Amino acid sequence: MDAKQAIERKAPLLTPEQFANLGDGMIAYVKAMRSEDVNRLYPQAPHIQPGLTIFALIGADGAPIVLADSEEGAIGNARENDLTMVSLH
Repeated sequence: MDAKQAIERKAPLLTPEQFANLGDGMIAYVKAMRSEDVNRLYPQAPHIQPGLTIFALIGADGAPIVLADSEEGAIGNARENDLTMVSLH
């Protein structure tokens, strides 16, 4: 058995549930989106005027933490809540 086969047969280090909660409450990222997409993605959000760029602070689990009208506002909220910001590419 070669090394590649040995790696493929190992059990995952994290369960899907553990992976989903990795960084929960500690890590966040900012995502720019159109205001039209906010209600589609987050039905519980209040209605926002169409045609705007909104910045969402998103937790490690993908849940929105806050919506802001500027990237700085979303980042400021992360800092206030001692969240580590990560960059997604």
